[in-house]
Amino acid sequence: MSKNKKTHLSQRKKKPLTCPAKCNLLLIGGGAREHALAWKIKQSPRLGKLWITNPENPALAKIGNPCPAKLETTDRWRITEWCDKAGINLVVIGPEKPLADGWADTLESETRRVFGVKKNAAQLEADKAWAKQLMRSAAIPTAEARIFNNYEQAREYVESREDVPVIKASGLAAGKGAIVPHSIENALESLESMMVDKSFGPAGDTVVVEEKLTGPELSVIALVDGRNIYVLEPSQDYKRLGEDDTGPNTGGMGAYSPVPDVNTKLITQIERDILVPTVDALRREEIEFRGVLYTGLMLTPAGPKVLEFNCRFGDPECQPLMMRLNADLIEIMWATTTGTLDQISIDWNKKAACAVVMASPGYPGAAEKGIPINGIKNAEALSNDNSIKIFHAGTRINNQGQLLTDGGRVLTVTALADTLKQARDLAIKACETIDFPGAQFRRDIARHAIPQ
Repeated sequence: MSKNKKTHLSQRKKKPLTCPAKCNLLLIGGGAREHALAWKIKQSPRLGKLWITNPENPALAKIGNPCPAKLETTDRWRITEWCDKAGINLVVIGPEKPLADGWADTLESETRRVFGVKKNAAQLEADKAWAKQLMRSAAIPTAEARIFNNYEQAREYVESREDVPVIKASGLAAGKGAIVPHSIENALESLESMMVDKSFGPAGDTVVVEEKLTGPELSVIALVDGRNIYVLEPSQDYKRLGEDDTGPNTGGMGAYSPVPDVNTKLITQIERDILVPTVDALRREEIEFRGVLYTGLMLTPAGPKVLEFNCRFGDPECQPLMMRLNADLIEIMWATTTGTLDQISIDWNKKAACAVVMASPGYPGAAEKGIPINGIKNAEALSNDNSIKIFHAGTRINNQGQLLTDGGRVLTVTALADTLKQARDLAIKACETIDFPGAQFRRDIARHAIPQ
């Protein structure tokens, strides 16, 4: 798609707060998504001073200033007081947990905007059972499902099925709470792991047992300002750990944008049948949605159906989107927070971007930490036009200045090129140039979108 679509939802318009010429900004979060956001924010001529909450990410520490106040739920007044003293104009919340914990409610004021939904809207991601019921009430196309908070009842239901269902933890599980079993026995094992063994903690106290949909997946990310919906360029991510979509689900092993087979007609259908009804259903619940509405879709033979909603940029989908964005990110975020998305236009680089995640050995289980990482500068130097960016997720620097792994997903290697195949090949070559023992990454990202 070369042109993105805005939809206006009628509502009384308030006088918006004007974005300052130099906007002081606090970025909450410390993963590769936040590194990509910080990298793009830093390019804005409107940026005053950029503060970050996670300076332990060495790449973020090079871009922003460390915020001295900590995001402690029990001590919210301290960071609010600090934001007042530091003259923070805009807070950007990257990850899902601070949104679900209500940090947007805490930090917004008459003089400070927050890019991120409030706690009541974050239920759309933080409570899959609640989201499923909302979709039912609005006749939004999604998989048939049953919701359980009793293990025995859930077990009996799964045993009674002829087809193998998908088992989802209702709460937040770092993108790993959806299990796609290969048999009824495997589904029962997953159910027991969630509800009895507490493999996902409280997130699995309630589960959604859902029919398994078939078809290609699609990520549609839209900005919503309470009045308008602005659909961004589509992208596609890869959740499974192994090539050919094998192995366990992860937080995401790669993504690309644009998606060649997605046309304006399909996006219009998704907007009409899914996005607008969702925002309207939230408004009926007296919930104003202002932030990112991420819709994970399955393009089934019966049409697009919702797999999940998120209330923030996807990770790793954010990384290729930021590589392709030809617009001022601060202006975009400010318009989202002030109900003025209808007054802006977002341009995109016509090139393709492909992101490949490099993960530690053991991921998505217990990931090994402290493994030396070498070769990043050489990988970025494979292109002399800044078309390779390596976004840091789980890294740290030791006292000797050595970069080490410090999490499951370690790096998102992202390349921009004239064609999707060129972007994918460049990203893979960069991954091969980076050295850390046992690194896991997929070589087939975007394969289905590349002509063979």
